[in-house]
Amino acid sequence: MTEINEVKSAWSALGGDPALVSRVSAVARQGALEARLPVRELARGCVGACALAAAELGARRGRLGEVPGVLVDDGAVAAAFHSERHLLVDGRAPVGFAPLSRFWRTADGWVRTHANYPHHRARLLDTLGVRDDVAAVEAALAERSSTEVEEAVYAAGGLAVALRAPKEWAVHEQAVAVAARPLVERERLDSARARVLAPLDGAPLLPATGLRVLDLTRVLAGPVATRTLALLGADVLRVDPPQLPELPDQHADTGFGKRSATLDLTTDRRAFDELLSTADVVVTGYRPGALDRFGLSPQALAERRPGLVVAQVSAWGAYGPWSERRGFDSLVQVASGIAAVEGSQEQPGALPAQALDHGTGYLLAAAVLRALTEQSYEGGSRFVRLALARTAEWLVHGIGAGAVGEETYDGPGARLAETDSALGRLRYVLPPVSFAGGPVDWALPPVPWGTSPARWA
Repeated sequence: MTEINEVKSAWSALGGDPALVSRVSAVARQGALEARLPVRELARGCVGACALAAAELGARRGRLGEVPGVLVDDGAVAAAFHSERHLLVDGRAPVGFAPLSRFWRTADGWVRTHANYPHHRARLLDTLGVRDDVAAVEAALAERSSTEVEEAVYAAGGLAVALRAPKEWAVHEQAVAVAARPLVERERLDSARARVLAPLDGAPLLPATGLRVLDLTRVLAGPVATRTLALLGADVLRVDPPQLPELPDQHADTGFGKRSATLDLTTDRRAFDELLSTADVVVTGYRPGALDRFGLSPQALAERRPGLVVAQVSAWGAYGPWSERRGFDSLVQVASGIAAVEGSQEQPGALPAQALDHGTGYLLAAAVLRALTEQSYEGGSRFVRLALARTAEWLVHGIGAGAVGEETYDGPGARLAETDSALGRLRYVLPPVSFAGGPVDWALPPVPWGTSPARWA
C-alpha cells in the first residue's frame, strides 16, 4: 500500500474535504500505463478521487458513521483505461482507429488527423482534393505545412492538428486560456432548495440510486463518466440525434448500465422536455455552446429544472480561440506537446492509453457526485465543467512521479468478465471504482444503439 498525492490534488480540485483523503489507499504496480509522463499517477488520481466521491455520497445516503474505505489498484485502473481494447464481441476484437486517423509527415513537420466517423473522413478528403486512399492523402499532406493543414481541414469541418512541442503549446493562445482555468470548474447557479436524498439500505451500496441522468455525450470521456454513474445505481438514458449514429464498438464499451435512445431536438422537443422535467443530472459532451440553441445552456437548464446538476466536457475548453473546435484525445495529445514528449526525433508518440479521455471521464463523474453531496447540504443547481486540454495541462505540468510499488502489473487477467447481451457475448473490463461495500459490476449489459424508448425506466 502507498499514499497517493495525486488523489489529494484531484480531490482538492473537486472541492472535497481534505481529511477524507485518508480513507484512500492504493496498490502501486510496476509496468502499469508506462510512459515518460506520469500517466499512471494521473489515472490513479482520477479513479481514486471518483471512488472517494462515490463513497462520500454513499456514506451520506447510507447514514454511515464514516466514509467507506477506498482502494485504487493500478492493475484495475490500467485495465479500465484500456477498456475499449479489451472488449470482445462474440470473440471479435473491436475496430480501432480508421486508416486515415494517424500521423502524417508534412512539408515542415507532422500532423495528426481523425477520420473515424464518415463525415470527418469526407471533409478531410474534400479539403485535400484526393480519393479515399492512404498513399494519395500522404502525398497531398507532404506538400503542405502542418498549420496550413490544421486550419484548412478545420475550416472544412474536419479534424487535423499540427504537432507542437510543449514550449510551443505553452505560448499558444488556447493553451494560455486553458491553463488559467481550474482542473475542475465548479459553479452554483441558483439558490434552489437542498436536495433530499432517500436513505439507502442493503448491499451493495449504490450512492446514485434513484437519480436520473440524461446522457448527451459522445465518444469516450463523457460516456465513461455516465457509465460510472450507471455503475453506482443511476438510471442513465443516453440520447443521440438519429442522424449521427455512434461507432458500434465504442458504444458497446461505454454502454454498460445504460439504455440508449434517439431524439431529434428540432422535432422531438416535447419528448425531450418530458425527460428533462424529472431528470436530476444532465451530462453533455458536445462543443461548448453547441446545444445552447436548443435551450440547453447550463443556466437555461437550471431555470427549467431547478436543482439540476449540469456537467459538461469538451476537448479544448469553453474559452479561448479553439473553444468551438471539435477534438479528440489523440488530437489534444498532439497539440499539447504530449505526442512530442512520448515520441522520438523520427516519429511522434502517444500515451499508452487514451488517458485524457478516461481520466477526464472519471473526474467528471466525481464532480457530479460531489455536486450531489453538496446539494444535499447546501442546495443550489450546480454546474461542473472539464476539458481534455486542461487534463493534459495537469498531466504535463501538475503531477509528479508517484510510488513505483513492489507489485507488478501482469495484464487485465481476473479483471475481465463476460456476459450475454443483445449485442452478443461480451468480454469486458470490470470497473476500477472500488470502495468498501460498493458495486463490483454493472447491473445491465449495453444495448444496441438507439433501441431504447425515450423515457425513464
